[in-house]
Amino acid sequence: MSEDKTKGKMTVEEAGRLGGEKTSETHGEEFYSEIGSKGGSERAKQHEGTPEARGKTSLEEAGHRGGQRVKQLIEEGKKYEEE
Repeated sequence: MSEDKTKGKMTVEEAGRLGGEKTSETHGEEFYSEIGSKGGSERAKQHEGTPEARGKTSLEEAGHRGGQRVKQLIEEGKKYEEE
């Protein structure tokens, strides 16, 4: 526990960690798989009819752009080493 001046109280972080550990003990792997599936399907419903549902998400596009920039920087670095 945290060494706060107020004895007997815990931080939000500690409460969350303890709650997560207890849930992990009382529920198995199937529980987490099931709630993950439910969350994923609900999220998919929220995106119906949006650009994310039709193709690449903005995160995928941003990742691609970032990767292209890294590729460009590597090529520039190689050219610099050759000089």
